[in-house]
Amino acid sequence: MAKQPDSDSFMDMFGRFGRDLKMPNVDVEAMLAHHRKNLEALEKSARAGAAGASSLLYRQREMLQDTLREISDMAQNYRASGTPQELMAKQTEFARKSFETALKNAGEVAEMVKKSGTESVDILRSRIKEAMEEIRSGYDKK
Repeated sequence: MAKQPDSDSFMDMFGRFGRDLKMPNVDVEAMLAHHRKNLEALEKSARAGAAGASSLLYRQREMLQDTLREISDMAQNYRASGTPQELMAKQTEFARKSFETALKNAGEVAEMVKKSGTESVDILRSRIKEAMEEIRSGYDKK
């Protein structure tokens, strides 16, 4: 049976390539640590976004349940008797309440989306700032 040649890892090939070109030594561990931090920041940002989406969906479900409950209550309390003016007043009041509730809910949803997005972006912005500081400190050492 023929023996398979051992293949070099990507990092070994990368290091040999750098030596062959007489490039300065590359600190592979520092590179990996830098990229590991980037991936961790991306993961935190994704988790924050997912948590925000989850809480948004939960709150929207609550809003829908409240709306359906209000419609059900109105339908049970609706009586066909009364003057046309009384019926119009009831319908107008219901329309006003529905509109106010829709505006309040839309504002709350928008605030939740904004908060979730801001949190995710802040995590990434913080990592970018750290990375720039790491790069500056690397140049300062040289």
